[in-house]
Amino acid sequence: QVQLVEVGGGLVQAGGSLRLSCAASGRTEDTQTMGWFRQVPGEQRMFVAGIEWNGDRTYYAVTAEGRFTISRDKAKNTVYLQMTSLEPEDTAIYYCAARTAFALFGPYEQAHYDTWGPGTQVTVSS
Repeated sequence: QVQLVEVGGGLVQAGGSLRLSCAASGRTEDTQTMGWFRQVPGEQRMFVAGIEWNGDRTYYAVTAEGRFTISRDKAKNTVYLQMTSLEPEDTAIYYCAARTAFALFGPYEQAHYDTWGPGTQVTVSS
C-alpha cells in the first residue's frame, strides 16, 4: 500500500502563490500516476492536475492550465502543485491521489486513482 500526506495549504491573498507537496510512503514502486483534486464543501471533488510517475506526461484541468504546474521528484517520492495567480474561486480542500493498479478510467477521473491523502485547505482571500 501507498500512503499520501499533503502539506503546504494555507491562506493567501488573491494573485498570490502557494506550493502544495504530497509525500508518498510505503510501496511507492507501485505508483503509476499521481494527481491533485480539490473539493468545496457541498460540491463534487474536481480534477486539478495529474502526472505520470514514470514519464513526463502531465494533465491539467482547464481552470488550472497556465496557472498551476504539477511536478514530481521521484527521489523524494513527492509530487508538487505550484499554484500562481490564485483566485478566491480556488479556495477548496486539495487532495493528493495516486494510482497503483490498473484503472479503467483516465487520469482526469477520480476512479483512476486508488489512494488518497487526507487533504489540505487552501483559502484565497479577495
